[in-house]
Amino acid sequence: MKKPFHCFIVFAFLCTPMVQAQFAKKQAVDISVGYGLSAPYDDVDVDGRGFYLQGEYVFTMNNWIDLRPYAGLILVTTTTGDDALSGPNFRSDAEAGLFGLKARVKAPIPWVSPYIEAGIGGSIGTFATFTPFTDLQKSGLLYHIPLSIGLELGPNHNFDLAFTYYLHPTVEQFSGAAAIGISIPIK
Repeated sequence: MKKPFHCFIVFAFLCTPMVQAQFAKKQAVDISVGYGLSAPYDDVDVDGRGFYLQGEYVFTMNNWIDLRPYAGLILVTTTTGDDALSGPNFRSDAEAGLFGLKARVKAPIPWVSPYIEAGIGGSIGTFATFTPFTDLQKSGLLYHIPLSIGLELGPNHNFDLAFTYYLHPTVEQFSGAAAIGISIPIK
């Protein structure tokens, strides 16, 4: 009984170098930059503004689906103005590095391909949400949920126009950006 099992194991190890999985059809690196923002979940007129940068390694599974591990940076702070309605010290700040995995589902239309994406990730940095209803400040590692909608543009869909958001439930705020990007094929 053990002899056939051992023969199977030896055969599997001998054949393994000959097998190559075709996990992804194409691979690319996407770089996006944009106007960053953050806002609390509460319905108040408080927001932070700043800078957004992200890089993604793209595994194209088929014409409809991409897997995208990502790393990025969001640097947004609330600017305090003379607006009495928003309160003197109300804030929605996010200064963090972002990382995680997203899946993109797109319509493979020539020149303009709309898409949505979602995933799970982590943020390392500092967050502050201070409104009439919420007072949270956290720093360190927090989880987030990335959500995006956008358009891939061009004959090879090498350009990207997106609205991307990162929901941070532990600090009751979202951060995001209106971003433009470029895709650089690897294979």
